[in-house]
Amino acid sequence: MAGQKTQLDRLLEEIDRTPWGPQEQALVAEAVALAQEIGDEQLEYQARMRQTASANMGGLTDLMLSSFAWCLAHHDADPARFPADIDNGAADLMWQFKWMASSLRSSPAFSPEQITAVLDDMEAHYRTAGLGMSGVLMARFEDAHAAGRMEDAERLRVQLEATPRDSHSHCDACGRSQVAGFFADTDRDEDAIRLVEEMLEGGFSCGEEPEHALSVSLLPYLRLGRGEQARAAHLRSYRLAKDNPDLLTAIANSIRFCALSGNEARALTLIERHLPWLAHDALNAQGHFRMLTAIGTALDAVTAAGHGDTPVRGAGSPDLERFFGAHDGAEGAWSAVELAAAAWAAAERIGVRFDERDGTDNHARRLQFARRTAGDRYDVPIRSDVFAAPAVDATPTDDEGWYRRGLDLAGYGAAADTLGALAHVIDRVDPERRAVLTGQRLAALVNLERVDEATALLPDRIRSLRTAGLDAQAGLEERFGLALFGTATEADTAALAELFAASADPSGPAALPPAARGDIALTLAFELGDGDPATALELSEQAAALFAEAGDARLGHGAEIAAAMALLRAERVDEALARIDALLADTAITRGVRARMLEMRARVHGGRGAFAMGAADADEAGRILAELGSMSPLAGAQMLAGALWEDAEEPEQALARYRVGARLLEQHGGDVAGAKYRVARSMLNSGAVEEAAELFGEVLQREEADEVPAGSRAMTAIMLARALRAAGEGGQAYGAFGYAAELFGEAENPADQALALMNRAQILAQYDEREQAVETLEEAAAIVRTAEDAPAAVVEVLHNLGQSYGAQQDPRAFALFDEVEAVARANDADWVVADVTDSRARALLSAERVDEGVAAALTASDAFAAAGDAQSAGGSALLAARALTGGGRSADAVAAYRAVLDQASDIPPLLQIAALELGDVLQGLGRDAEAAEVRRLAED
Repeated sequence: MAGQKTQLDRLLEEIDRTPWGPQEQALVAEAVALAQEIGDEQLEYQARMRQTASANMGGLTDLMLSSFAWCLAHHDADPARFPADIDNGAADLMWQFKWMASSLRSSPAFSPEQITAVLDDMEAHYRTAGLGMSGVLMARFEDAHAAGRMEDAERLRVQLEATPRDSHSHCDACGRSQVAGFFADTDRDEDAIRLVEEMLEGGFSCGEEPEHALSVSLLPYLRLGRGEQARAAHLRSYRLAKDNPDLLTAIANSIRFCALSGNEARALTLIERHLPWLAHDALNAQGHFRMLTAIGTALDAVTAAGHGDTPVRGAGSPDLERFFGAHDGAEGAWSAVELAAAAWAAAERIGVRFDERDGTDNHARRLQFARRTAGDRYDVPIRSDVFAAPAVDATPTDDEGWYRRGLDLAGYGAAADTLGALAHVIDRVDPERRAVLTGQRLAALVNLERVDEATALLPDRIRSLRTAGLDAQAGLEERFGLALFGTATEADTAALAELFAASADPSGPAALPPAARGDIALTLAFELGDGDPATALELSEQAAALFAEAGDARLGHGAEIAAAMALLRAERVDEALARIDALLADTAITRGVRARMLEMRARVHGGRGAFAMGAADADEAGRILAELGSMSPLAGAQMLAGALWEDAEEPEQALARYRVGARLLEQHGGDVAGAKYRVARSMLNSGAVEEAAELFGEVLQREEADEVPAGSRAMTAIMLARALRAAGEGGQAYGAFGYAAELFGEAENPADQALALMNRAQILAQYDEREQAVETLEEAAAIVRTAEDAPAAVVEVLHNLGQSYGAQQDPRAFALFDEVEAVARANDADWVVADVTDSRARALLSAERVDEGVAAALTASDAFAAAGDAQSAGGSALLAARALTGGGRSADAVAAYRAVLDQASDIPPLLQIAALELGDVLQGLGRDAEAAEVRRLAED
């Protein structure tokens, strides 16, 4: 028993240290179960008080209500044994009372009488405990607002303002958030925004704030024409709320904002991501109403944008059938236009239940308002998501069309799409064409590793060949089977090579017609391609000649592709490129072959540094694949084009392709995390830092769920940290850099681990946590010294630590500067030598060693100039000049200022500063004419 109590004590301590979320919820459940097993109600009370708070933060209303009721009953029975405040730094029982009425209000399953009883009970308990009435008035205000009794709510709001705050008043964040929502609902947008901005400026926050308040501000910002503030508020709100199912209403507000601000694709993405949250808390009908209204609004906007037939992923889940019903179509695939209607209908059903309970038309009015304003549009672009529904050819309407479509897709190598097209036509064509299509079918099945299916269909293929009069090919395939379609073993390859040689004599016993011999040659070329490109090239050329003799241009194109691939493997790039160009110039090739060769040429151009040319080829390949309706290959073409545009230093062009590629991969399968990583990186490079942070966070979550190795997750975490820092989210960036450092440590990568810690230290310094910053840098320095072959990391970390020591006049700075300079000189890093010399100068001047500091600054200036960095050279010379002036040596400073002017001729800001300061120095020396002449430089 004693051991169990000790275990429970440890559990409770761990709960109090663990952030809200699934891990904390599991610990709480374990603590409650253990307390029940022990049979100690006081310990169970300790655990259940935590459970009430945990369930509230996790959106587990049913659990919260039952846990609170148990605790309240025990407190009322014996307040001494079960005190209202268990002194764990979290909410006490009286504070938890606030959550109860709100939770009952959120479900029409509870009557007005039950809600009133809870509010009255809350007031009675507060009075008994000697607490003020501020918390009670806020709870009554929230109830009136939620029920649509706006006059009562306004009266209570005014009364609340006049009531002194106390220990159980809503916190500064929550109080402002609730009243801001009321103002937004009563056409007082400026007042709503004022409260939210007061919260932000004051740094007020709590468990679900400021994310909820930010979401409340979105429509007021839009209606007041403050689109940029709305955009920033949305991105921050969503980034903070996206992992907490209890914030369903905040997510709904963000979805509605996206719909009204012209970001329909983003709205669809958010809907797909958060649809499961509808089933998270069965008692949160108020949240369901808001979310369903937002879904209806957003999907109507998607439809109006021309994408109503887009499938909404996840909408067919059985968990959602109580909202939408069962879908009649194939595989439960709700389209946007269908789900919009179902969402509006579900919202209306819920609203009717609320209004019947409350005796008002509050929800009916809210729904009417949402429908009336659903078509409003405000132009606030966010570039995180796009639709991926490019225009495609009309679905073939006859056998000829399907036959051509099958050949096009086979020519590219889109195996799955090829099989889909062949199913429409393979049994409806003449024997000659059926022979072609059965071959394409086997090749596609083997490509997809569906060898058993291919084996079962091989007899049909052979019958088709004989029916078409191709007996020699039928005999060949009877003998070698699927070896001719990509499954050849070493024995098969040897036997095919022997037959190819023997069949060369047209009068010999092994003679074969040209087409059959070409097939053998092409099979051998592909089998030998990786290990013996020269032989593969020779066989490909023989195959091309044989197919030309047989009059089969289609297979001849396959031989040309094999030849180009063999040349590339042999690193004969110019010849390969000429071959690709020649094939692309052939107007007889299928669209699929054209797309395939364009992609091949794109990669060749990319390998040679002609990135823009390669990107243009990849774009054209993508256009063809879009026409063919081949979505998975199109995703690959988009990602290839994005990579090439990124290498061409065109981040906007890259971003456009990556976004389409990522959406296609989400819809049709593939490496979504990798694609979104590239989207995020392009956003970061193009300055869209908030969107980049959101996407890097999503990628990191995917990687954690997939248990990606620590090193890869660390790289994503470091990119997330950089994006957060660029977005001004220093606190979150600090945490992300710390997490990256942990992961780099786990991956045994000390160089990057140290750099992550260095960035963490810089954030600490930014917030004036100097002592902790230096300690973090010292930890980083100890780690980076263990890194082998990472001089750049060693230099950067030690240099940063030296600069920190120098700023504190710590003499250890100079040994570090010596160490950094030695590493830099050993690696011929002249600019780094100049930079560390500048840092040495600043440390010397900080220590009032003026002569040494000035000498070092001028040395740094000369070194920067020699390295071609005029800006830094001028800065170092300016440092020396100011030090001399400040030390009363104005005459000596003149030469240093002249050195600045020499470096600053093409740097107007530096020129102006130096000219004005030198003018003052010269005037102080009585050299007025020179001073006037120098000052004129600042005016030019």
